[in-house]
Amino acid sequence: MVEIINGIQQIGIGVCDVKEVFNWYRKHLGFDILLFEDEAVALLMTQYTNDKAERREAYLALNMIGGGGLEIWQFKDRQPTAPRVPIEFGDLGIYAMKIRCNNLTEMHSYLRGLKVSDLSDINQSFCPNFYFTDPFGNRVQMVEDHYVFCKQPSNNGGVLGAVIGVSDMEHSLEFYGTMLDYSIIEYDNIEAFKDAGKGRFRRVVIKQERKQFGGFGDLLGPTQLELIQVLDSTPNKIFENRFWGDLGYIHLCFDVSGMCFIRDKAKKNNYAFTVDSANSFDMGDAAGHFSYMEDPDGTLIELVETHKVPILRSIGLFLNLKNRNPHKTLPKWLVKSLSLHRVKKDR
Repeated sequence: MVEIINGIQQIGIGVCDVKEVFNWYRKHLGFDILLFEDEAVALLMTQYTNDKAERREAYLALNMIGGGGLEIWQFKDRQPTAPRVPIEFGDLGIYAMKIRCNNLTEMHSYLRGLKVSDLSDINQSFCPNFYFTDPFGNRVQMVEDHYVFCKQPSNNGGVLGAVIGVSDMEHSLEFYGTMLDYSIIEYDNIEAFKDAGKGRFRRVVIKQERKQFGGFGDLLGPTQLELIQVLDSTPNKIFENRFWGDLGYIHLCFDVSGMCFIRDKAKKNNYAFTVDSANSFDMGDAAGHFSYMEDPDGTLIELVETHKVPILRSIGLFLNLKNRNPHKTLPKWLVKSLSLHRVKKDR
């Protein structure tokens, strides 16, 4: 067995009110599959929470059109803090999440009707897209993408990737290529970004070869990362002097198989895991093995090897993945059964 990156499982978002954020994304962007909700103490994350094990509540919400989910994350015993200064394009860390969208024009019109903040025009250059800011201060990029796992009435699917600020493009390309298989450069250009003030940026869009994937790989679909390096000024670090779990994008999580092989590769390439659950984690109805590593600028990358997923909680029906062939994707009908977790009204 070798290591396999099946896709982006979720992007973590630190929030003040997990229910309010879930309700908005459920209603307006189709993240209506609540795979789990869990309240527990983050015992293994203390190096990122000032040596204190913080109690938290987390929801994992999916969009069945296909793509990664949202891990909506809320401290229970402290008020999360916002960045000390406004986040600028190219600041170090996760600037925005990318959401796949099969009809940019209709989605742009819909969001304009919602009067979302900072709604940009549709950019028709490479990889048509537009940006907006959700009601909770998070920057979102809608990207034209027509991958569909399961047809739904929404114009958008799940998480396609992220826009990540980096300080050294070549170093970051080496990290994402070596550790996460982002070896294909789709776009590489130096340009100005009209919504980001003055100055030049190097913008590199990368994707995975996806030679092999298993498990939930069909649901998660292909992915895209956009790395941004500021060339004419010094960027801030988005989570400087703040905790993992504070407001904003706290990590990008990949669904993987062969965690022990990835651990060895990470150590060999000087990207050793900073957190490792070693045997198993338990998030209420879901279980598996999770680890964290940092990209060259300290952006947190989570890796999850899923062992158990709830299908129908009421009768104790779970999907056990621990001994399954990691090179085979799950049958489509079985993955579609996650629709049993659809939430049709506000929590």
